[in-house]
Order: sequence, then C-alpha cells, then structure tokens
Amino acid sequence: MGTFKAIRIDKAEKGTTAALTQFDEAELMEGDVTVAVEWSTLNYKDGLAVTGKAPVVRRFPMIAGIDFAGTVEQSSHPAWKAGDKVVCNGWGMGETHLGAYAEKARVKGDWLVRLPDNISTRDAMAIGTAGYTAMLSVLALEKHGLTPASGPVVVTGAAGGVGSVATAVLSKLGYHVIASTGRMSEADYLKGLGAAEVIDRAELAGPAKPLAKERWAGGVDSVGSTTLANLLSMTKYGGAIAACGLAAGMDLPSSVAPFILRGVCLLGIDSVMCPLPQRKLAWNRLASDLDKGKLADITQEIALDQVIGTGAQILAGQVRGRIVVKIL
Repeated sequence: MGTFKAIRIDKAEKGTTAALTQFDEAELMEGDVTVAVEWSTLNYKDGLAVTGKAPVVRRFPMIAGIDFAGTVEQSSHPAWKAGDKVVCNGWGMGETHLGAYAEKARVKGDWLVRLPDNISTRDAMAIGTAGYTAMLSVLALEKHGLTPASGPVVVTGAAGGVGSVATAVLSKLGYHVIASTGRMSEADYLKGLGAAEVIDRAELAGPAKPLAKERWAGGVDSVGSTTLANLLSMTKYGGAIAACGLAAGMDLPSSVAPFILRGVCLLGIDSVMCPLPQRKLAWNRLASDLDKGKLADITQEIALDQVIGTGAQILAGQVRGRIVVKIL
C-alpha cells in the first residue's frame, strides 16, 4: 500500500477545507474494483463541494469529485478484469463515498459502466455527469413522445455543461433548439453547437404567469426556480420539461395550471442513483448522438491542482461548456 495524489476535503471549525495532498491507499473505502483514474471533470456540484458553498460532502475526510473514467487495476467483481476501460458517475462519490479527484478510486463494480469503444476516457469526462445528465433528459423527453415534429425545444443554462451537451445532442437529432443563456456574448458559441435561436434568460425571469403564450413543446432545464416556472407556463399542450438542475435555486414558484389545463408534464431527472440499464443506454446514445467535433469545441482541460480555483469560477458562472481534469 502506498500513497497517491488527491483533493482532500476536511471538516474545519467553520465550514470545510480543501487541498491537494497525498492520500493513503489504506484509507480507501470498501469496494470490489480498484481503478487507476485517468480523467475526471468539474461539475457544478463539484464546485459546491471544493469551495464549501453548500453541504455536499457528508463524511470526512472526503476525496472530492463525482465522476471519473479510467482503467481497472484490480477486481474481484465477476464483470470486471484488469485493463477494462470504465466510467463511473454519481452513487454518492465525492459526497458519501471517496471520489474521483485522485489517482486511485475503489468502488463497487455494480456502479461501473463499460466505455463504448468509440469513447476514450478523456472524451468520457468531457461528457461527464453533466453530459450524461443531458442525455438522460433527452431520453425522458423521447419516452414522453417528443419528436422534432412536435415543435421547438428550449434549453436553459445553455452555455453551461448540461446545456451545451443538450443543445448539441438535440440539434443533431433534428430539433429546433432555443438556447437560453445569461451570457448573450456566447450566442455564436451556442449557434455553433446547433442552436437555432438564442434568447436572454431575462425572458424567463420574474414571476411566472399561470399560463403564458405557448412557445415550445419541451425542454431541458438545469436552472430551476423562477426559470422553470416560466418554462412550464410557456410549454405547449401535452409537452414536457425535463428538470435536472438547481443553479438558480430549489424552489418552484409555479401553479398547477400548466399541468391541469395544458397536460404539461414535469419530468424529474436524477443522475446519482439512476439504474444501471438506463446508464448504459445513455452512454450508448452519447456514443452515437453527440458530435465529437462539437464535444471538442466545448471542452477545456485543467490539471488536478487547478480544480479548487476553477470550482469557484464555475459557481460564479464564468465557465463555458465542459472541463476535463487530467489525473494521470
């Protein structure tokens, strides 16, 4: 047993502390698969964890990071052997189970998904939990019956991680995508991803009417709060919104009017405890429905020692698209 580099979060007198340090392999938690972590990523939840801005971490010490991609080193799980390329998202990593910002991770084999042949470990983290969540949202809208012929779809927080991937995937599938952003300076970026229209998030601010003019057949919302309330009030008869984030807050100041007068559905998206068959489907669909060129355009790379500082930037809305973290 040796040590390895990791971002460790500890309880402090006031809040938490986070630092890049050496972690003892003997302190890894129980699991039947040990993975050499090659790449991780930086999501909004990771930003909350490393800055201590929200009580994401629920045991100490904690290694931050909610998802990783890498190569199996050791396994006593029947599905996995040394050399397998795997991805892991959620399951409480970085919250209740030691996470991904480390050179090693030990997890349950049942948490892992085999990487599709055409997705590298780096690409897997360019997608990351944000992109995987975006795909779960698209799958939910499709299950509801939404098709490109249904009408336009809206994506909120479109310049962020979830929004960027959702915009790219939905446009490739043939949808007319309306991208909502608080950074209109990113309009060209969003149109490059395939957005047909870009609107200012101010159009979705302020108290929501019980019913407003019908504007879209569906949407992917990573913002929550008043934005989601306005989305619902503007959704066409029989449409649906997939809710997968809370960047603006956990509240939902809405009414029942869209649900009982227009038959609108609110589809809840959970990436953390999502069942394995749905995870596999999402990753296989990402392999076919996400343009690799667009993925490269929305991705920037940082080193492990840059995670804490960049975590503060993602909370401040200063990060565009996706960030991959080079571990090994």
